[in-house]
Amino acid sequence: MTENAGQLTGLYKEDVEHLLHPVTQLKNHFQQGPRILEKGEGIYVFDLDGKRYIDGLSGLWNVCIGHHRPEMAKAIQEQVEKLAFSPTFFGFSNIPAIKLADKLAGIVPDGLTKVHFTSGGAETNETNLKLARYYHKLIGKPNKTKIISRRKAYHGISMGAMSATGIETYWKMFEPMAPDFLHIAPPYCYRCELHLTYPSCNLACARQLQEVIDREGRDTVAAFIGELILGAGGVIVPPDDYWPLIQDICLREEVLLIIDEVITGFGRTGKWFCCEHYGLEPQMLSLAKAITSGYLPLGAAMIKDEIYSAMLERTPTGMPFMHGFTYSGHPVVCAASLCNLGIMEREDLVGNAARTGAYFQERLKELAHLPIVGEVRGKGLIAAVELVSDKSNRDPFTPPGSGGAAVAQRAYEMGMICRAAGDILALSPPLIITKQQVDDMVEILRQAIEDTVRELKK
Repeated sequence: MTENAGQLTGLYKEDVEHLLHPVTQLKNHFQQGPRILEKGEGIYVFDLDGKRYIDGLSGLWNVCIGHHRPEMAKAIQEQVEKLAFSPTFFGFSNIPAIKLADKLAGIVPDGLTKVHFTSGGAETNETNLKLARYYHKLIGKPNKTKIISRRKAYHGISMGAMSATGIETYWKMFEPMAPDFLHIAPPYCYRCELHLTYPSCNLACARQLQEVIDREGRDTVAAFIGELILGAGGVIVPPDDYWPLIQDICLREEVLLIIDEVITGFGRTGKWFCCEHYGLEPQMLSLAKAITSGYLPLGAAMIKDEIYSAMLERTPTGMPFMHGFTYSGHPVVCAASLCNLGIMEREDLVGNAARTGAYFQERLKELAHLPIVGEVRGKGLIAAVELVSDKSNRDPFTPPGSGGAAVAQRAYEMGMICRAAGDILALSPPLIITKQQVDDMVEILRQAIEDTVRELKK
């Protein structure tokens, strides 16, 4: 690929002239052009030259059933031929949306029986954030508007979701933030911002939630929102007793608990929902990504009966529920989701994520001895390898992110796609992955790290 945008031709030229890419360094992209993927098969994707890559991030954490599933194409086609679109506004409905809502109510944690469909994770979190405020107004607590989240969290980039997101690079150039959003420390034990050590820290990062509620006043805080495993922030897995403490604080202080399972939902961690690992019963749940395995865009905001009951009984007479999106409950997308979930059940992909995920974590830990690997962490089929320039001091690379970028680029050249979040390599392969394919992933990553170490010594 050329270094000069003026020499780009064909699809590469059309891309840089017309397509604005998310989370991309625009100047570099303009000069170098895109990496164009043409087709997929199983855990693999192929570029225009036919070169095969392991899709080590499942697209964008979402292609759980793998690429090129003919049954998905069939389900989509059949629904298009029957009813391509119907709104869910004004009381209209359609069969796939009804069936999917019923299906989800049967597999999510108990009590989450009502669903509002969206087109993705940001819209879903935006919906739940708004519903938290809506609920408190209905029950006579209009001052409960504040939302607490965590630094290093990612909840989307619409204005409300961005304000809940705790990664500052997503704020720059788009500020000011929406008001009444607050952030506490993440459970990032490897780089604790409170300079404490688990377990002697007594979960100080979680107890910050109580401190903020006390400071702001419990009658002003509507909800706490959190990813069970922080994804884009570095695949940060909390200690096992972290989430039960967070839930206890929320229940005691009458603060709604919004769990963001956009990345971890639908089997990624070896259970249908990561909530199950921690025994959580959130009042609100955000789902997206693997709900269709990325074949079509869909999200789902789920709420407990107590919230819906307040909406039903306390909304002033004649006032509609004034929230929704054009494509909420899109029949074709819902049909695709039903097919996707059917595949997951028939092939026991959640069980495979548990079994092969345990092997995946075990194999990745073999990389911990490499000179620039600071920590390996994960759960099921989601993991991170954090790179450092000095293991003894956990020093980052200079400039920050240069180590991660170098290893990710080398892995790509060797036939595997992973994500460099700074100097953290994120991995989340499709749930259909086999142990042999795990071995292939680990060996490519090992070689990419070793090659980078040799380059650094030159």
